Amino acid sequence: MNYATAAVASATKNPPAWSDEEWVVRKDLAAAYRLMALLALDDSIYTHISARVPGTEDQFLINPYGMLFGDVTASSLVKVDTQGRIVEPSAHDVNPAGFTIHSALHMARHDAQCIVHTHTVGGVAVSSLACGLQPCNQWALQFYQRVAYHDFEGIALNHAERERLVSDLGPVHKALILRNHGLLTLGGSIAEAFILMINLERACRVQIAIQSSGQIAFTVPSEVCELTARQYESGESNRLADDATPCAREWRALKQRLAPASALPFDC
Repeated sequence: MNYATAAVASATKNPPAWSDEEWVVRKDLAAAYRLMALLALDDSIYTHISARVPGTEDQFLINPYGMLFGDVTASSLVKVDTQGRIVEPSAHDVNPAGFTIHSALHMARHDAQCIVHTHTVGGVAVSSLACGLQPCNQWALQFYQRVAYHDFEGIALNHAERERLVSDLGPVHKALILRNHGLLTLGGSIAEAFILMINLERACRVQIAIQSSGQIAFTVPSEVCELTARQYESGESNRLADDATPCAREWRALKQRLAPASALPFDC
């Protein structure tokens, strides 16, 4: 039996150290990392996705620092608390900047079951524009008056920045543009945070394409912008009969991309 086959066999059961609920979260979080790599939205060993450990208020799972996103598995994720302590024995540590950002938001936003942070060309480009994200395309309208901004303070190594991150995001926004830095989304599930990031990234890419053309984008009336944002928020077309989680339909479809994409299953 080769390693990949053995991994599939071992992945069919939850390791005894974790609850069934945590194992499900671990598998989905590993899938999110693999999909980021598959969609070329990763940045070498940098950027990060975290998920709250089920049943806890102060613990979350995050990628091992130094591991490429395409190599992350459910069992390699590091469990850390909001004080920076690694909760379970691990051969890995975590990205200090990642800890600063994710611990701040997990502590302050209890609705944040998952937080996604990226450095993509489109996202960093829009984050570096004084005008920020513009309501110039359908994807962008999902975030109409629903995106916050946080000024660049250098690499996020200063824990004092956490208070300002929380203040700038506010109590309800699910999207944050880190100026001159990148994008961040959060959701009540891994599926929601991930799909929000995909759409925010697409919105940024389209905006840069429009601006690069030298042409003026057609102006969408404000009432239509708000209508579109509310349509996205309803999420009715993206739910499933057996899964009412926002974005469940698209998330399930995306995970199907992983089956043939890697010899090492993401859920081992």
